[in-house]
Amino acid sequence: MSIIKVKMVFALVLILTAAEAGFSSNGYFSHGYGTQSKGMAGGNVAFPLSAFAPAINPAGLTQIGKQVDFGLGYFSPQRQYTVTGNPSGYPGTFGLAPGTVESGSTSFYIPSLASSSSLSGGHHLGLAAYGNGGMNTDYQAPTFGFAPTGIDLSQLFVAATYAREFAGAHSLGISGLFGWQRFKAEGLNAFGMFSSDASKLTNNDYSTATGFGARIGYYGKFMRILSVGASYQTKMAMSEFSDYAGLFAEQGDFDVPASWSVGAAVSATPTLTLAAEVQQILYSGIKSINNPMLPNLQQALLGNDGGAGFGWEDMTVFKLGAQVTPLPTWTLRAGYSYGKQPIPESEVLFNILAPGVVEQHATFGLSKTLIPTLQLHFSIMYAFTNTVSGANPLEAPGQQTIELQMDQLEAEFGLSFSL
Repeated sequence: MSIIKVKMVFALVLILTAAEAGFSSNGYFSHGYGTQSKGMAGGNVAFPLSAFAPAINPAGLTQIGKQVDFGLGYFSPQRQYTVTGNPSGYPGTFGLAPGTVESGSTSFYIPSLASSSSLSGGHHLGLAAYGNGGMNTDYQAPTFGFAPTGIDLSQLFVAATYAREFAGAHSLGISGLFGWQRFKAEGLNAFGMFSSDASKLTNNDYSTATGFGARIGYYGKFMRILSVGASYQTKMAMSEFSDYAGLFAEQGDFDVPASWSVGAAVSATPTLTLAAEVQQILYSGIKSINNPMLPNLQQALLGNDGGAGFGWEDMTVFKLGAQVTPLPTWTLRAGYSYGKQPIPESEVLFNILAPGVVEQHATFGLSKTLIPTLQLHFSIMYAFTNTVSGANPLEAPGQQTIELQMDQLEAEFGLSFSL
């Protein structure tokens, strides 16, 4: 495949990905990047498998060689909320209609693409495009008094990576990150009295933002059977969603939180590798995500620096994965991850819009070598149903309970081309 063709395909995938980036699992971060990694629940900071390695650990690119990886995923989130108890009708309260309401928009198709190259002297270069998102809801009921109600957040990232091997079995890598995101909200008119600019609160179609950040990483091998890895992604400073400056704190600011990962992989036998990883996503560093509803809603207007947000806490995720090669042309993978979801019980009202409450993921994957330069990959993930319940904080004490529920299924096909 010529470099021109690679660039043409890459440009096409960027356009398609920007149109509908939408994997989410750990809050609104994906559980993994690249079809092979997703088959191991994303626990690959110390076990790089594809040209998508820089999305996890830039230093892992040194283990890939000259390769192009393509993925096409199907993502199906199931979200709903249930309100128990009738509104009190007391002055100054904000009651919701009782019942269960399911979110629409349950099917998404998301492409991704990455390439890597090896140069002389232990130098490696890579380019990858992948998405986060899925923090979208589509309720046809008048949740807050107006219908439809919901939000849609999509994020596209492009990582340009340089990695270098040194001292034989060690590598360092750095990725420059470009981020593009879009957002829209509907049905939030009832919060106009709490907004610093009600004209920039809701129903303004899509607003976009861009920004930059970086990820650095280390990868090393010890005693031929043990590899370790660590990476850190900076907070990405994004431009503001100008059309929603009356909703998000700091006049529409919605930066991408910092995160870090550390892990190890052991080649237990020549055909079996076990991997473990710990990841932390620092949602607390973003005011529009971390600010609680109360007392902020009473002390500052939406859109101001102290305006109410979603109240999300930092999330720590533990990942385990295994890869076995039973036959020379077949590879099987499995994984499991757990991370306590980031939404406190006190924050269920606003998080009807973003019920990212899943905690456990089980994954399976396989690869088949078709010819020496072409591999076919498949992965599937199920995020187990989880619920979070709490009182409606804007109602009379004990009057209403809100329960958020979510599960999701994801399947992805991938291809690897050796160049």
